[in-house]
Amino acid sequence: MSISLTSSKIAPKGLAQLGLSRKGPALFWTLTEGGRASVEMTSFVLLRRLLKRLPKGDGHPVIFFPGFVASDRSTKPMRKLIDDLGYETYGWGLGRNLKFNDVREAKMNLLLEKVYKTHGRKVTLVGWSLGGVFAREVAKSNPDMVRSVISLGSPISGDMEHSNAGRLYEFFNGKPDAKMEARLKSINEAPPVPTTSIYTKTDGVVAWKGSIQRPGKTPSENICVPASHIGLGVNPLVMYALADRLSQDEDKWAPFKAEGLKRFAFK
Repeated sequence: MSISLTSSKIAPKGLAQLGLSRKGPALFWTLTEGGRASVEMTSFVLLRRLLKRLPKGDGHPVIFFPGFVASDRSTKPMRKLIDDLGYETYGWGLGRNLKFNDVREAKMNLLLEKVYKTHGRKVTLVGWSLGGVFAREVAKSNPDMVRSVISLGSPISGDMEHSNAGRLYEFFNGKPDAKMEARLKSINEAPPVPTTSIYTKTDGVVAWKGSIQRPGKTPSENICVPASHIGLGVNPLVMYALADRLSQDEDKWAPFKAEGLKRFAFK
């Protein structure tokens, strides 16, 4: 999701009215989201055949959760690539990601249960932006069914001020009630399964600090890539990291290693 602005000279009060918190991303990165994402999509298309040579795994099922205001259409290029690498992929099948409530959460949990029972194997959950928050929450409720969680530019800090879309989210969902406020305080806690947060310091929608995982009881990592927020789902470097994470043996999770020339692309 991007937020278009007509001027780069906006007073702090104007930023607040637009839902652009001063704790959020730098305005420059927000303004350039569209152009940078177009370059990433072009790169994805040009390198599509080469990307099919990325590491293949054991073919386990993978569910993809779209970002705020997006649908399964946004994750289709990513899912198709992961399909080509031999995995069984699923969209979330719930239309646009606009509202969050108990009913929608129950449907996400049921989807995971269905995929788990269909394949008889643990499932990896991949979530883009807000979808990554949902993926982590689903994993917290069903750790025995989840192999790992990979989030892309997700606001996992629990601080809505880290996202430019916070006000728009409140428009569709209302201000958090006491129950949601309590839940927000635990969002930064990772689920009891291996977790990977792929983020970019040039994110124009979610401030990169809001995507950083703190060390905890379960294996976790942060992988920094040069990317836009909107382009995370087609960025070739993100696809490389995603394929690498998915290809690990189920019981032998290890942190991503940026060795050799990869040190210039990943942090």
